[in-house]
Amino acid sequence: MTNGTTRTLGDDDFATPPADRYFEDYRPGAVYEYGHRTVTEEEIIEFAERFDPQPIHVDREYAAAGPFGGIIASGWHTSSLAMRLIADHYLSRVASLASPGIDELRWPSPLRPGDTVRLRTTILEARPSRSKPDR
Repeated sequence: MTNGTTRTLGDDDFATPPADRYFEDYRPGAVYEYGHRTVTEEEIIEFAERFDPQPIHVDREYAAAGPFGGIIASGWHTSSLAMRLIADHYLSRVASLASPGIDELRWPSPLRPGDTVRLRTTILEARPSRSKPDR
């Protein structure tokens, strides 16, 4: 468990902890599962009030009458929870060089109060950067 909020889902993990993890530790074909983080209605509303105050995220009555039948988390909240799992379990603490961005992001299912977020990563390839070959 990390910071009391997230934990790995099983014993299969990197051979090295994030504090000692480098490029060579990210092996193509490896699959890792991380989680879990259960979200409450209060957390959903608090996040939405600060960052995405649409009624479907903050107004219980409005949300209950809407297409999802109740409060759902902002997609950005869902993404933030996933990022926490990535930061806690996946990224190197000594060799991470930031990300150039995300090519595609989808929210196929709403995140509801009481739902648990889990993260599964698959390393498809590991290669030096084309634009910065020293990385």
